[in-house]
Formats: sequence, C-alpha cells, structure tokens
Amino acid sequence: MPMMNAALVESYDEPPHLRSIPAPDAAPGQEVVDVLAVGVHPATRGIAAGKHYTSPRTLPALAGADAVVRRADGSLGYVMVMGAGTLAERIVVDPAAAIPVPAGAAPALLAATMNPAMSSWCALRTRVPFQAGQSVLVHGATGNAGSMAVKVAKHLGAGRVIAAGRNRTRLDELPAEGADDIVQLTPDQDATAASLAEAAAEVDVVLDYIWGPATELAMRAVLGARTQHTRLLDWVQIGGVGGDSITLSGHALRSNAFRILGSGFGSVDMQSMQRELTELVAAIAAGGMAVHPRPFPLDQVEAAWAHQDAPGERTVILL
Repeated sequence: MPMMNAALVESYDEPPHLRSIPAPDAAPGQEVVDVLAVGVHPATRGIAAGKHYTSPRTLPALAGADAVVRRADGSLGYVMVMGAGTLAERIVVDPAAAIPVPAGAAPALLAATMNPAMSSWCALRTRVPFQAGQSVLVHGATGNAGSMAVKVAKHLGAGRVIAAGRNRTRLDELPAEGADDIVQLTPDQDATAASLAEAAAEVDVVLDYIWGPATELAMRAVLGARTQHTRLLDWVQIGGVGGDSITLSGHALRSNAFRILGSGFGSVDMQSMQRELTELVAAIAAGGMAVHPRPFPLDQVEAAWAHQDAPGERTVILL
C-alpha cells in the first residue's frame, strides 16, 4: 500500500504530529491532488484544538483547512475542505470545488493571503449592498484579517476607510496600506467613543472583528453621532475576539436605519462563495494584496504550530 507523510491531530491538547499514513484513492467524482502549501490560520488552529464548529469529532484526523494544490493536469487550484483536512502530501477533492489559480502564482503567498482576505471580501461582495465610493469602518483592524480588510475595502472601491484597533504601532502603518483615518481603541472609553464618533459617524458599512463590549461602545458612539439617521448602516459581525455576545438597546434599532448581520460559512451560499473566491484568487495573484508567508516544511509542523505570527505575516507549511 502506498504511504505518504501527513500531519495528524491525535489530541486536541497537542499540536499535529508528522505521521506516515496510506495515500488516498479517489472515489467516482473525486480527484487526487498534490498539496503544495497550507496556511496555518487561527481557524486552522481552532479546528485542530477542537474549538471550531468544523472540528473533527473523532481522532486521529488530518490537520489543515485549506490548501493550494497541483491537479492531475498540472494546473494549480485553491481548495477548502473544512473538517476533512489538507495537511498531507496528497488529498482527495471534489474537482468542482477547486478554485482555479492563475499559472505563475506563488502557492505560499496565496496560502498565506486567502484566508485573511476572504472574510472581508465575501462580506462586502455578498452580505451587504456595498458600492464603490461608500465608506467603511474596520473595527479590529490591527489583526491580520482586519488589516487585510482595509486593503480589500480599498481594492473594491471604498471612498474612505477608517481603521480602528488597539495596537498603535500597527495602526500607524495602516495609512500606507489604504486607511484614510485611524482610531486607537484604548481603555479610556470616553476618549475612544469620542474618536469613533468623530471619524466614523457617517460610515456605510462596519466590518467588525471584535464584538463584545468594545462593539457595544462603538455602536453607541457611531449611532449617537450620525446626522442622517435614515442613511443605511450595515454592521457586519465577522470575528469575536472581544466576546461572543452584545447587549443592544432597541432604541438604537428604531431610531436609525441600522442592520446587524453576520458573514461566514453558513451565511453565504456555496455558489456565490465559489464565484467570489475565484475573483479573490485572481486579485491576489495579480498583486492586489498580500500577507507575507512564513514558511515551514511539513516535518516541522509542531514548530509551525508554535510560531506566533507577526503583524502582516502568516505561517504556511510547504510540501
């Protein structure tokens, strides 16, 4: 039986381990592909730790959530197999679900960038009626996905992008990446609210990567400062690093044209997702946006799992 190297999750309390396992066979309608690069994203780590809704229920299981692959015809593709695993020399995929990757694209860069970019791309393209020229507040802009959202919003034609986050050093770098204004989120709630009110009172869309009490404060500040209360404000919940829930006054909903919605797997149909990811792959390959890959070989998967990414960097395992 042919064998191959893979990274297996054997315990939710440990990083994946390099193991030799049987190579896969394709069932009818499937295709065996060679894996070139796999991003180690927060969701990837969460899946392997048993903390994600797609985490495997039985172990051992293959680690990894997405991959850049080489198909049987030699072309490249990007695949997401949430819950099935990608960290192996070869995997089985549904050919119809493979996103075409332009020839010459760098697999490591694509693996590093796709996951951070897709949350804001899909939110602006599928969840809200965003139009070029509108303004966007990125709430939580100093993480990888949040800072990428600044670039994505500008790439998609935002007239003004406000970046709000805690890390002052990272915030100061964001104007060079497309932010028109920055707001530091500090422990001083009054000062933070005043800064948000001044910078973001008239935004059209908020991409929220924080949620929790910080979002309650931001909502009160932005809604309280709006001068056109009938102007639609779409507040899109994407991440929850600040908490999983908020308390919201019904008055805020009644007194403003204000909508709250989420964006993620389950809220975007797969046909739309496929179309948008195809366009996103092309934009990344064309140099429209990038996260710097920090490469590790497969046999150093445990070190890769322990690595703490710097701002603008993403761990990528190369096979």
